[in-house]
Amino acid sequence: MDACTLGDLLDVIGGPSVRLHTAPAGLTVPVTEAVLYDAHAPLPQLPCALLLAVGVRAAAAGPLVRAAAEAGMTGIVVRGTDGPADEAEARGVALLSVDEDAAWHHIHLLLASAIGARPAASGSGLGDLFALADAIAAAAGGATAIEDTRQRILAYSTVPGQVVDEDRRQGILGLQVPPSSENTEQYRVLFAADRPVRLPALRDADLPRLAMPVRAGGETLGSVWVVDDGTLAPDAEETLAQGASTAALLLLRARAAQELARHQNSDLLRRLLEGTADASTAGHRLGLEGAVRVAAFVLDATASVPDSERTALRLLDVVRLQCEARYGRHACVLADGVVYALLPAPGAREPQGRAGVEGPSARRPEGLSTVGHSTPAGAPLRRTNRHSHKRLAEDIVLRAGQALRVPVRAALGEVVPDVGGAADSRADADLVLRVLGPELPVATVDEVRPRITLLRLAELLGERRELSAGAWRRVLAYDAEQGTDYARTLVCWLDAGCDMAGAAKLLAVHPNTCRYRLKQAQQHIGIDLDDPDERLVLWLQLRVLAGLRGATS
Repeated sequence: MDACTLGDLLDVIGGPSVRLHTAPAGLTVPVTEAVLYDAHAPLPQLPCALLLAVGVRAAAAGPLVRAAAEAGMTGIVVRGTDGPADEAEARGVALLSVDEDAAWHHIHLLLASAIGARPAASGSGLGDLFALADAIAAAAGGATAIEDTRQRILAYSTVPGQVVDEDRRQGILGLQVPPSSENTEQYRVLFAADRPVRLPALRDADLPRLAMPVRAGGETLGSVWVVDDGTLAPDAEETLAQGASTAALLLLRARAAQELARHQNSDLLRRLLEGTADASTAGHRLGLEGAVRVAAFVLDATASVPDSERTALRLLDVVRLQCEARYGRHACVLADGVVYALLPAPGAREPQGRAGVEGPSARRPEGLSTVGHSTPAGAPLRRTNRHSHKRLAEDIVLRAGQALRVPVRAALGEVVPDVGGAADSRADADLVLRVLGPELPVATVDEVRPRITLLRLAELLGERRELSAGAWRRVLAYDAEQGTDYARTLVCWLDAGCDMAGAAKLLAVHPNTCRYRLKQAQQHIGIDLDDPDERLVLWLQLRVLAGLRGATS
């Protein structure tokens, strides 16, 4: 497991609970443990520890900062906001603080849990499975593989000299058991058993297997397979049963680590979208380098949804599943009824790993070629395509709509240079959501730029008295009083580029009628249609404030 860094720790518990005041050595310094200060005992030499200044006022913690620096500690945590930041800066020690009323035992438990629970950098938490596969292979006497319930190979043994067949080679190459009807039947038999099962070879050139399902509390988590070349140890079945029991514990631990990582990444994404997260640390944690864009998904507000909160959570699951299938380990978050995902943009490097084959599980035996098989984690990362974002969004909208039986809309914000611009891209996506509808359920910000520009102009004009005043009000008032149709005539004429024939076509009247109305409007209302500035302002106000559209009236 990689060491937890100060940045990792703040990503998990930073904010209201623990606040950072200074980090002169940066956020990548390791944090190995949290220790409580005891004034009656010598300060222990604990490099990379965080020292909790129990019983020491924040303003008087200068000497403790110096002592922590001499002990090689990463930082010190004080209670209150008036800690010795200058002293900490000078000594190269991070200074953090908690609220005045925070209980030290609670803070210690919070820090210790966050430090100890941090998952491995790969996010898979499956590294120990390789050691287990090797141990089973050595004890049982046959090459071993550990799979999940979807027949993905999570780990395999590399004990020298053990016999393997083509079926094993192909499985390891793709980290997936080759599909076949014979395989399906063997898995049916295996998962119906509660002890090791001997299974025959599927083809003449292959070898038999000894297999055991992996279960925990009645839930099937996967299976363990041992190649049987006829030389297995006499107690191979007992070894396999014990190995499956250990595998269950490791898979449960891996699941917990993955869920924790998912929760941490979702919280980190939430703070990125709010503009409160450190961009460099966030980019490193999320595995995103370079340009990104925000995708936003929301249930159709006009649809009848009995349990909108639960349905929104189901939408989050659909979006997360599709993004992980496309990009591997991925962060999605539900905020204010909207599901947000941060997508790597053209030229950006995607997160390492694919779902289920991340980190150590992507190792391959020496001499095996990858030609013709899916690229493993750790191979050169693909470059994304700008248009693939919209195709992904369209696919998610289609799948989510079918699964949830509720129309879904999707918006793609502007591409920004790095994750530091995620809040801006999110703001774009939020605006796009506001102009989507049944006729346009998915769009990028560039595709609807005119619509959102007019939307924002309407908000701006409506907020300012001097911008909402003008001739447009007189036109509407005159129409209301006299029963005329000057406002719509003006909008159609302006929409038609001041072409009388085009305006008459939109109005379904004779051009002379249109010409007469415009002349009367100028005479009775006092507008100058020869002035291009007045035409522009009048058109904008009638369009965005009065909501008139000549082409669709």
